[in-house]
Amino acid sequence: MRRIFLALSLLMCSFGLLAQDYFPKNDGVKTENDNYTAFVNARIFATPTQIIDNGSLLIQNGKIIAVGTSVTIPANAILIDLEGKYIYPSFIDIYSDFGITKPKRNNNFNQRVQYGPSRKGYYWNDHITPEINAVEKLKFDDNKAKELVKAGFGTVNTHHQDGIIRGTSTLIALNVHEGNEKRILGDKVAQHFSFRKGNSSRQSYPTSLMGAMALIRQVYHDAKWYGNGGSETDDRSLEAFNRNKGLPQIFDAGSMANSLRADKIANEFGVNYILKGGGDEYARINEVKATNASYVLPLDFPKPYDVSDPISAAVVELKDMRHWNQAPTNAKVLAENGIPFAFTTAELKKVEDFKTNLMKAIDYGLSKTTALEALTTVPARLLGKSDQLGNLKKGAVANFLITSGDLFEKKTILYENWVQGNKNVINDIDLKDIRGNYDLNVAGEKYSMAITGEPSKPKIELKQDSIKIASKINYKNGWINIFFTPQNEKATEFIRLNAVTTASKNLSGRGTLTNGNDINWTAIWKTKEDQKEEENEKGGKDKNDLHEILPVTFPNTAYGLKQKARQENILFKNATVWTNERDGILQNSDVLIKNGKIAEIGKNLSASGARIIDASGKHLTTGIVDEHSHIAAAAINEGGHNSSAEVTIEDVVSDDDIDIFRNLAGGVTSIQILHGSANPIGGRSAIIKLKWGEAAENLLNPNADPFIKFALGENVKQSNWGDNNTSRFPQTRMGVEQVYVDYFQRAKAYDQKWKAYNDLSSKAKSRTNAPRYDIELAVLAQILNKERFISCHSYVQSEINMLMKVVERFNFNVNTFTHILEGYKVADKMAKHGVAGSTFSDWWAYKYEVNDAIPYNAAIMHSQGVLTAINSDSGEMSRRLNQEAAKSVKYGGVSEEDAWKFVTLNPAKMLHLDDKIGSIKVGKDADLVLWTDHPMSIYAKAEKTMIEGAIYYDLEKLPAMTNAIKKERNKLINMMLKAKNNGMKTQPAKKKKKEQLHCDSLIYQQ
Repeated sequence: MRRIFLALSLLMCSFGLLAQDYFPKNDGVKTENDNYTAFVNARIFATPTQIIDNGSLLIQNGKIIAVGTSVTIPANAILIDLEGKYIYPSFIDIYSDFGITKPKRNNNFNQRVQYGPSRKGYYWNDHITPEINAVEKLKFDDNKAKELVKAGFGTVNTHHQDGIIRGTSTLIALNVHEGNEKRILGDKVAQHFSFRKGNSSRQSYPTSLMGAMALIRQVYHDAKWYGNGGSETDDRSLEAFNRNKGLPQIFDAGSMANSLRADKIANEFGVNYILKGGGDEYARINEVKATNASYVLPLDFPKPYDVSDPISAAVVELKDMRHWNQAPTNAKVLAENGIPFAFTTAELKKVEDFKTNLMKAIDYGLSKTTALEALTTVPARLLGKSDQLGNLKKGAVANFLITSGDLFEKKTILYENWVQGNKNVINDIDLKDIRGNYDLNVAGEKYSMAITGEPSKPKIELKQDSIKIASKINYKNGWINIFFTPQNEKATEFIRLNAVTTASKNLSGRGTLTNGNDINWTAIWKTKEDQKEEENEKGGKDKNDLHEILPVTFPNTAYGLKQKARQENILFKNATVWTNERDGILQNSDVLIKNGKIAEIGKNLSASGARIIDASGKHLTTGIVDEHSHIAAAAINEGGHNSSAEVTIEDVVSDDDIDIFRNLAGGVTSIQILHGSANPIGGRSAIIKLKWGEAAENLLNPNADPFIKFALGENVKQSNWGDNNTSRFPQTRMGVEQVYVDYFQRAKAYDQKWKAYNDLSSKAKSRTNAPRYDIELAVLAQILNKERFISCHSYVQSEINMLMKVVERFNFNVNTFTHILEGYKVADKMAKHGVAGSTFSDWWAYKYEVNDAIPYNAAIMHSQGVLTAINSDSGEMSRRLNQEAAKSVKYGGVSEEDAWKFVTLNPAKMLHLDDKIGSIKVGKDADLVLWTDHPMSIYAKAEKTMIEGAIYYDLEKLPAMTNAIKKERNKLINMMLKAKNNGMKTQPAKKKKKEQLHCDSLIYQQ
């Protein structure tokens, strides 16, 4: 008997939500209405590309039974004649928080931060919550549902928008007529990610974008290890994560740059994210296309800036002006490149703005078919629900719109939005649309009358002789009532008009003048051909109302390149060549560049097809190399833990940082972007070439050895962090030493465990669980194995000695001490250890631990045999490193050639790149700078800066670029002024201060 009951239960479940039929009903009669509803004589968009003219749609019990031109209508069907009307599938919003309470920010965040987890039995990081299921938090919001239904939506995919891994979403029909047992179409539909940690926890880690990326990677590794039986304890978060892996994976990136970063993780772990973008994908469309991902696009176009005040206008950045100009084309650009996408209402302050912005995207080139796909078939496909949603085919949910005509024409009326077979009236289907422009005649007085707004709630604008007249209109049940005060009349005296609508577009009726006399009046509808500034026949705006779209540059900001720099074969003639080799400085010499390499050096060279550059009276050097920089990065510190070896600056390289261009103008061609000094063991470095215009991944130097940042001093023991943030270990210099010893011991044990596992035979491995892969310890093990190299932030001699002794215990060396302002005190010990010193030229006394710094530091270290360099640690100083090198000639009598090596060959050696860069030698990369004068002169300017044979900065072209920027700004300002004059809402002009990141820059991610 129990088996029969179980079988019956399973059978009932197979009927889905209809299994509730056995519930008792005490609120009325029990007879179910199984009648059919048939919609006939309509133009039906079964899909965006399958259109049925004069078709019929048959529905029953919330499902589509049939659709086509020869549908058999059952006898008990309710027949609705839609002659001249259109039927479309209702919209789907794939990214929503509908019905989910927004988590409040923890008010204790600014108190002492939390370093450990707050939950037992779950993942160690509070911001990883894949176990959360939105369906369990859902509280259906009738008002919000009606707002979305009015905008054309029938279904939303909603989730808990808090944390980095956020759990699963639920798919819900916006059915205000029935309960969740009917409207929930899927309880666990997709798994959601973001780079933003949650508001509900005070747990500090991660504090940065790169920390979030590292954490996501670690979750993937841990989930695999856990799934293979590696853990002896239960972890509900990892169990849920593994269960959810088969669902669509939706990642809230929020910008084009972050989309590319998310895709980087996807590629590492064989995942295909659906990426929620930021509307700026057009700026790097080739890279976006290369992700092979689908996108979710918000339609939150920026408002034009209020640039009516010239002083205010001057502070708006060109890239922000461009984004206003170019953002409306984003969807069109993605479509042209074959990139699938869905639209979302996310980021909009008001849902009612959705259609306005959608129409704008269509006005700027997006096809109506693609727009409809982005709202129907694409989101349905991405969620794996194409059999249920996004179309009007047999068996699909009866979610559809009834309109007066083409959905994407501005004046088209949305009459009804049916959700699961339930009618939602948006506008009365029998209501006549009276909107338009009219010639109004009232007792011989002529007026111009424009009726706009919504069909059921029209607005009126009345003018006589171009003078606007205060007026009101009411429209209800087919009756029109208009009243206004004519010119030269008292405000209390009105002309009152009324009429009933007819089949004609013209209006006529009776009225009462201000003196009480009854009159007849008429309003003659003006055709579109007679109207100025009217919409064209396709429903788009008049072309004169659309602003010109300016071209994208690389990067899409001031001084961006119209075309990316390309390699050239170039012959420099008659230059003073600083070789940094045994040949020293060559006078009146030639250098030939071929295929990005230095091909020949000598006098009277010739090369067929090479462009000749006359370098007479000028100096040719190798490009400057900055060993310690913080430019071109979206984050510098991950301060959530005392070790952050798992993070990498390579994840957060910013290719549009104007400091790249400025550094090129200072002759810099390569830099090491270092993690900051928030913790003793920082993150991994990014060694890049300043290839202005290239995407972030193309800036990374593929020949570079891996490096990591360590730090000593006041910052790592949190002396400069403030009282509320000083709870983390270590608090003293002694503690800093113990952090190093502890982590190296742990990394050593970790490495031995993995080596032992890898030495097992295949048969033994099959019976043994692999050790847990820990990104942080794996990186530290690379250091122990001399596969990764340390660049250490340092100041005082005691700490410098300490770290050298610690690492010698583990049988490796520190590669470089950077800052190293007391290096002159221990230069002999540094030379013996084999560590390089990269220092400032003449910084001192800017904080307590620098009191003993002297400008002779570089000269003294150099004299003791220490490989010495001058670094910047500053976006401003970095473009003047040629002059910083000259200071060592003054302070210590270093020769000019050796001083020049402080910013070229020596830092190249520190970065293990001297076989490729750092000197002018045949076979090396053509990373060169042509200077107008002696390269260390304060009068010298970089005339041309070349990387691998491509000129990325050209002083001769700079005036033309600057002038073009001025003209472009003026054009954009005029466009914005025109938009404001046309009534478009504006945003205030605000200056965005560019933050110069340094070692101690802390950007907390919220």
